[in-house]
Amino acid sequence: MMKPLAELTAVAAADSQPVQTHIQVKSVGQRFGIGNTMVTALEDIDLTINRGEFVSLLGPSGCGKSTLFMIIAGLLAPTLGYVEIAGKRVTRPVTDMGIAFQQDLLVDWRTVLGNVMLQAEVRKLDLEKSRTRALGLIAQVGLAGFEDKRPWQLSGGMRQRVAICRALLHESDILMMDEPFGALDALTRDQMNLDLQDIWSRSGKTAILVTHSIAEAIFLSDRIVLMSPRPGRIALDLRIELPRPRTVDMKDTPDFIQYQKQLRALIGTH
Repeated sequence: MMKPLAELTAVAAADSQPVQTHIQVKSVGQRFGIGNTMVTALEDIDLTINRGEFVSLLGPSGCGKSTLFMIIAGLLAPTLGYVEIAGKRVTRPVTDMGIAFQQDLLVDWRTVLGNVMLQAEVRKLDLEKSRTRALGLIAQVGLAGFEDKRPWQLSGGMRQRVAICRALLHESDILMMDEPFGALDALTRDQMNLDLQDIWSRSGKTAILVTHSIAEAIFLSDRIVLMSPRPGRIALDLRIELPRPRTVDMKDTPDFIQYQKQLRALIGTH
């Protein structure tokens, strides 16, 4: 069936937008000393991520996903190679970046709003403007009415929503997440994937997600970077050609299942 003219025009307009390189990983390698032994965690990593893309780093435990994550964020210096963000070499922790980890790292004695506002206080942002933005983010992730609750009064999924709001507060161009939903049950994880897709699509941010979940990577990503077991190399850079916004029901479609089979087969081969 032919697409309506309006839809074709919108697609053509989107395709005509220039692609901008946002993050460049060039010939990165990482070695660690363990006792008297040197272990190569990463080897010859070359990766380009364009502005506004959602890219997942996928692979088995110990393949170097989190190590690469830390190098991109400037939290770990590579043994070899370098990273550039917006054309500038990364030589120290990147401040213009929101980061969320598997542990939400909320402060128990602060309220939901207080935890989100911690970002503004540390960065010395305008507190009045930040509070308005924080309340908007909290509402956007479905936590309106919970602003004065403490972390111990929230479910695991709710706590992660707060952590993501905190990561988004300072309106950085990049959102990085290392297994943020790994400890959640399957139903909560599905809802968090929907929430994250909505947040990302509204914000236009460049997003990098570290995950062990093939389905999660397919659901969220424009591209999946599959890494081999140690020493971690890029085994596959796969573009996900599924329409957005994506729904949970899409996981039962032939295209989604085919992506899963392809990735499982490659992971099994390695």
